Amino acid sequence: MSGRKGNEMRAELEEIALPAPSEVKIELSLTAQVNVTDFTAQRKVSKLLLDEVGNLLYGERPSLVVGRQLLWRVPVWLALPTTGPVGQVGVLDVDVQTGEILFTQQVLNEIAERGDVLAQCTCRVT
Repeated sequence: MSGRKGNEMRAELEEIALPAPSEVKIELSLTAQVNVTDFTAQRKVSKLLLDEVGNLLYGERPSLVVGRQLLWRVPVWLALPTTGPVGQVGVLDVDVQTGEILFTQQVLNEIAERGDVLAQCTCRVT
């Protein structure tokens, strides 16, 4: 599980370049209709992974991404029956308004490949 507690949430600001050194003040004000909770997004991703990729992958608690559209970014983790959670193998985004998981078959294939590599490395170590 992730290290976040309670209702703590993180917003990721995409495509921002900052010169170094610089002083930054970020004030975030956003009005948007959120129809999908972080928990629902996590569950939707976990179900998609189970149905389309495999039963050893699951969605962890997402972060809120503020960009062209408001998204839940759900980390995809690999867990092995013998060791439990092993590591993150990708991310999937979920639209906060529609609940649509934004992915392609290629993205799912890449997640599966990273999961296979991580599982093999983990099995060799144990």
